[in-house]
Amino acid sequence: MSDLQKQFDAAAANSKNLTERPDNATLLKIYALFKQASVGDNSDNKPGFGDMVGRAKWEAWNGLKGTSNQDAMQQYIDLIESLS
Repeated sequence: MSDLQKQFDAAAANSKNLTERPDNATLLKIYALFKQASVGDNSDNKPGFGDMVGRAKWEAWNGLKGTSNQDAMQQYIDLIESLS
């Protein structure tokens, strides 16, 4: 396991123990970076208009299309560290 993967896993664990709940925009960024780092580009179908939360998550993740998983991991780690 690479050092980056270990740092990513630690950041994912730390994300559950943040002192304050981030605002919704930051939560979407956390979600999108995590998905991009762990799954890669979004290939899911866009949720319907009635699923506003699912649609917001989909759009946030889809906005990172083309970002490498290593870049997404590093951005995720940096974001979680900045919130801790």
